[in-house]
Amino acid sequence: MDYKIADRSLAPGGHAKMDWAWRSMPVLNALKSRYAASQPLKGVKLSACLHLEAKTACLLRTFKELGAEVRAAGSNPLSTQDDICAALVDSGVSVFSRHAMSGEEYRRYLRDTLAFGPAVIADDGADLVATVLSDMKDLIPAVKGASEETTSGVKRLKAMERQGILPFPVISVNDAHSKYLFDNRYGTGQSVWDGFMRTTNILVAGKTVVIAGYGWCGRGAAMRARALGARVVVTELDPHRAFEAVMDGNELMTMAQAAPLGDIFLTFTGNTHVIRAEHFRLMKDNAIMGNAGHFDVEIDKQELAALAVRRESARTNIETFTLPDGRRLNLLGEGRLVNLACGDGHPIEIMDLSFALQLESALYVNEHGRALKAGLMDVPAEIDAAVMETKLASMGLSLERMTDEQRAYMADWRED
Repeated sequence: MDYKIADRSLAPGGHAKMDWAWRSMPVLNALKSRYAASQPLKGVKLSACLHLEAKTACLLRTFKELGAEVRAAGSNPLSTQDDICAALVDSGVSVFSRHAMSGEEYRRYLRDTLAFGPAVIADDGADLVATVLSDMKDLIPAVKGASEETTSGVKRLKAMERQGILPFPVISVNDAHSKYLFDNRYGTGQSVWDGFMRTTNILVAGKTVVIAGYGWCGRGAAMRARALGARVVVTELDPHRAFEAVMDGNELMTMAQAAPLGDIFLTFTGNTHVIRAEHFRLMKDNAIMGNAGHFDVEIDKQELAALAVRRESARTNIETFTLPDGRRLNLLGEGRLVNLACGDGHPIEIMDLSFALQLESALYVNEHGRALKAGLMDVPAEIDAAVMETKLASMGLSLERMTDEQRAYMADWRED
């Protein structure tokens, strides 16, 4: 088995983390039990680019246990955990990743993950799909389809689709109700602040928190910031989301207006250079910046470094940039995903839902991919609903069901 990881001897620690996560993943457990006998992925080559931590490892191991031949790359250099990589290799998954890998290593590992010609791709940020299109077009005929986990990845895929170059069906897991209503809002809302607090040891109550972007992730982080006692300022491009932010009890400003006021800045836009030189020049001393978008482009690190006369490590995962006038600006986790670079990512139970969707999406494109139209598609509604009903059942909860009379009433236009 081919693999490239930091240290295989770290496997016991990785197995312990995976075992702990698996205890709190009832939906993925239920799906594994449902499909174990039929082995629906038997012999299927599956390439994944995901954050290589304990919860994701449970998904990759499930792919393997349902018959797939699995190769995996880490989707972020700082989110890869070396003990998890070792445990996955120990479990028969070919892993190509290590913590703090260079950009060149990252790109090479993507190619290694794809080299065996996958039929199914499970992506996070669309890097595997992008690599196929840019460097490995010869693999396209073998690919039945893919799934995409993130908002940032879906944005890239939409751009590919607009240009007419997306050559196979891709299921947008990110747009499923079972994903964005919970993972994006409650998962991000908790994990961003978990990563922030364990890294900085800073009190949030009484601080001014600037949230860039009020999509589902920004909503979740703003909600938790208010609950922690912060004053929350939102910056937003979309007028409807902007008004929603105000109706939710936040203040609305431009970044230029918010820059002198903020103690903590968090970005959730999926766009580039949301915080840049013109804003750094306005910030107060000791302001802290973190990014929760998939790529490390939302805070302009190059302009920040160019403005600074000194840069130094203040704590693990905190770099301080001192400006000519003595003001210190702090960047968390190199501007990469703060919840994963500075923490363990979303809560286990939240990712159980998202990874159940990833598993079902892989099964769907493997079975139906050749009959599907190339391009982005939603998670089939029946899969989305079934995942959530499985979750409710695991909690001992039941849905109300309509009576025959109610079904007849809803099907008719007359009121009598």
